[in-house]
Amino acid sequence: MTTTLYRNAVVFTADATPGQPAPVAEAFAVAAGRFVAVGSLDDVRAAIGASGDAAGSPGIVEVDLDGRFVAPGVIDAHTHLVGFGDALARVQLRDCGSLAEMHERLAAARAADPTAERVLGSGWLFDAVDGGQPTAAMLDAVLPDVPVYLDANDFHSVWVNSAALAEMGVDASTPNPVGGEIVRDAAGRATGLLLETAGTQLAGAFLSAQATEDDVVAALDRAFAAYLAVGVTGATEMSLSAPEVAGLRAIIARDGGLPFPITAHWILEPTGDTGRDLAGVDGIVELRDALAAGPEAEWMRVAGVKFIMDGTIDACTATMIAPYANGTNAEPIWTAGRIMPVAEAADRAGLQIAMHAIGDRTSQIALDVVEHCVRANGPRARRHRIEHLESVSDDTIARMGDLGVIASMQPVHCDPAVLDNWKAQLGDERQERGFPWQKFRAAGVPITLGTDAPTAPHEPLPNLYIALTGGSVLAPERDPYHPERAFTPAEALTALTAGGAYAGGMDTTTGRVRPGLSADFIVIDVNPLESDPTAVLTSRVHRTFVRGAERHRAV
Repeated sequence: MTTTLYRNAVVFTADATPGQPAPVAEAFAVAAGRFVAVGSLDDVRAAIGASGDAAGSPGIVEVDLDGRFVAPGVIDAHTHLVGFGDALARVQLRDCGSLAEMHERLAAARAADPTAERVLGSGWLFDAVDGGQPTAAMLDAVLPDVPVYLDANDFHSVWVNSAALAEMGVDASTPNPVGGEIVRDAAGRATGLLLETAGTQLAGAFLSAQATEDDVVAALDRAFAAYLAVGVTGATEMSLSAPEVAGLRAIIARDGGLPFPITAHWILEPTGDTGRDLAGVDGIVELRDALAAGPEAEWMRVAGVKFIMDGTIDACTATMIAPYANGTNAEPIWTAGRIMPVAEAADRAGLQIAMHAIGDRTSQIALDVVEHCVRANGPRARRHRIEHLESVSDDTIARMGDLGVIASMQPVHCDPAVLDNWKAQLGDERQERGFPWQKFRAAGVPITLGTDAPTAPHEPLPNLYIALTGGSVLAPERDPYHPERAFTPAEALTALTAGGAYAGGMDTTTGRVRPGLSADFIVIDVNPLESDPTAVLTSRVHRTFVRGAERHRAV
């Protein structure tokens, strides 16, 4: 067995002690896919029995990293792998500032593939659409004869044209699903905008039914490859589905494993029937246990259930304590009455509960859910988590600290370039109180920083830059959004790595450069602990390792 000693590096181990300097080493050794020693060069050589140079130490190879920065591999704690892989192949609209720009890209995509059955796009922003109200007619003006499906940047709305409405069979008589809305005009006709569960259960389900297993595998392959190229070595999938399970199993059968291990949450959408919702929990438990007992267990694990409890502030579908600037508010997708018995059953079965809660009222309800589970099922170690937490009250943050609930947040969601509509919808002092990361840290709340790809760029280094500065990656000339909230480099790096491992229940196997853990690490060309944060924007990941094997090398 060969032992590889990596030296001449700045090694951020993520083995932090609160109040102490960032944990940094200069060398580490890897054998059989695991870290076996970390520390000074002399200490590492002594630990592995090296004589002082590779030539004089049989079975030991030394690698000079030329002073580069090493960190644990990034764990994207909130992602949607199939959706991300699909989005990579769709028309990209995130940087379109107007309807005219979107028209141009969609028309070009159609011209490039005139026989395609549909035109699919991703990433449009509400404030790039005239009046912030997308309609089928706007798309019909450029593509009247082919179905068009466009996922919003937040993936909580789908914008379609008339041909898409027709092929889905959505008309004036189609009922709104629980927790969703088919936006209609004064005559009751569908306008082309599908909100929340209307988007997932109508457009999403329709498109999924058209996809083959090969399509799903191709999307997963694209997602894994894109992640490895930017230093991601683990992930928590937040929308596991039966087709995705089949696709992941197919990759494991084909390759003997996944490119990196994942944990996953299955989304439960409310049906309006508590019995059916409870049966959904039973199905998740059955899948969890089947995977744990099968050959996939080394690579994929069902961690729990995800409840999408509200929508987004951009679409005024997140549930707020006070109304939006336009006087409206939104009911939770999972009301307290609907969710309590279902969450209690999930908690009793040992499932981790992840709750999408963007509005300040919704996160209050989410903590009521956690407290109910503790009362109903008794005290024990739990790692329940709340996703996003964009607008959140101080009392909620304090309660999270007391309960040990994990804050799963995404700095890329508050890039100043995408906040204009977000701020306008709130319209008052709340627009300046969003994303209060510093308050979570002060309250001792466990934190992980993911991306929620494909709702935002998937690259960890831009995510890190926003966490360090509050500044914009998409428009660097813009002023930062409340930089006083920013993380220190050690805090942010830890949240991206060890924090993701803890949130995903992977902390006994990965997330740190520590002897005994999986040798998942990255090599980059800038030291974020010492460099100006702007250097992160032009840096790149040179090498990505999973279980000690190089899975990416920059050319």
